[in-house]
Amino acid sequence: MKKLTLADRLLFLATVILAGYLIVVGFKKFAASETALLSVAMGVLLVAALLLLLFGFEVLENKAVVVIATITPLSLSTALVSAYLAQFLLLYSVFALLGFLIIFYTRYFSSAKSAAMILAPVHGVAGMVIFLLPLLFAFQGKAPSRFIFVGAGGALMGIGGLLLAFLKSGKPILSKDVIFRVFPALLFLTTLAFMIGFTGE
Repeated sequence: MKKLTLADRLLFLATVILAGYLIVVGFKKFAASETALLSVAMGVLLVAALLLLLFGFEVLENKAVVVIATITPLSLSTALVSAYLAQFLLLYSVFALLGFLIIFYTRYFSSAKSAAMILAPVHGVAGMVIFLLPLLFAFQGKAPSRFIFVGAGGALMGIGGLLLAFLKSGKPILSKDVIFRVFPALLFLTTLAFMIGFTGE
């Protein structure tokens, strides 16, 4: 297992700080329920980065960490659907809940390959929602132009999630060493994009 470098630790620390900042000052223009979902998403991201900072990449081998980390894209995408496509909120909420429950079940009671086969599409759908909705509504003028950065963060999150999912399945897109080398920067850039998108002027 790759050991954390000083650069890795600094990137994880910066991610913790950015996620904490977002929880405190971000999401002011959203409804209370949406703010709660967004805060939960960033809270999980903060905890994940903190665990990586304290214990290294070994925490990614923990099944519970993988399951809990799924809350971030699902909560974030549900909040965006609520804010911008409220007519689909019930349908998407059912998808998010079922997706989480199935991921939980397969992670503990199925093979790694089966778990990855479920994780990838659930992460993929949530990632596409986070990527496409901000871009669509920013270009239509229904959201500030800075909201494009939320879409960029969604794209980066989707990439990270898929890299880890295929790594868990035993058929990694990139080698484990390469994935762990780029992951700290990917997590930091994801959080930075969210911070700019949600709080910038």
